[in-house]
Amino acid sequence: MPLRLGVSLQPRWPLDDGTGALRAARRAEDLGFDHVAVGNRLLDSGFGLDTDPFVLLSAVAGATTRLRLLTSVLVAPYYPALVLANQAATLDVISGGRLVLGVGAGWNPEEFAAVGVPARERGARTDDHLAAAKALWTQRPADFDGPFTTLRQARLGVPPVTAGGPPVWVGGHSDAALRRVLRFGDGWYGTGADAAEVTDVRRRLRDLAGAEHADRLTLASAAFLAPPGVPAAVPPPGRPLGGTAPTPASVADDLGRLAEAGLTFCTLWLPVAAEHVEEAMEWVAAEVAPQLV
Repeated sequence: MPLRLGVSLQPRWPLDDGTGALRAARRAEDLGFDHVAVGNRLLDSGFGLDTDPFVLLSAVAGATTRLRLLTSVLVAPYYPALVLANQAATLDVISGGRLVLGVGAGWNPEEFAAVGVPARERGARTDDHLAAAKALWTQRPADFDGPFTTLRQARLGVPPVTAGGPPVWVGGHSDAALRRVLRFGDGWYGTGADAAEVTDVRRRLRDLAGAEHADRLTLASAAFLAPPGVPAAVPPPGRPLGGTAPTPASVADDLGRLAEAGLTFCTLWLPVAAEHVEEAMEWVAAEVAPQLV
């Protein structure tokens, strides 16, 4: 499968009346990108778009027709399992099955304190919530017994349109995260991974589960790209594709190496000001994408 590119609706976007993000999403669809992504911050980070991903992606769903919608990534312990399952199923339905649920266990101690969830429980809660959501998406009614969620003859308010529920990409590089991928995920989702890291993750998944089970998984990652000549809003938080002075050839070479390592989806995080994001996307579509096979 050729490497499919998406665009993150970050770093900072002025929300004003919301039209900027929606206009960018429509342009991404016109340019042939596979998906747009929205992260999950509850408190002002001073760094990115700090909106609820379900809400913003619902607006994007209404403004587009083909573009897939990725939560990158939803912090599963912030949401009670039933709420997570119902919100994801609702977005799956209203988008016509275009949601990809990227999830992670989270890390921000201030946000965990603010929502009243002990940070030390984030891994266990993520496992619990994903297992309960899977039960609600696939069973009607559903019974479930977990350390944080109990369901008895529960019928989810909105069944998903996608059989089995929206695809789940589990984020993280730790052994616990990779075991979570194998238990609950349709794919693994990394951040800033290079080809060597993707190869290593693939090997570790095979070691944990065997090649037949591991190779069914989608491998995806976010990557940072600062197109030449486009003013940057914030410095990339990791090594950008193509290096610090990227050319179409150097970016395409990095993406090609990721594809050879097994990556099938790459979300481009463009650290540019909102007024330049369409220019950055157009550079990728015109100069880089044609070099990918």
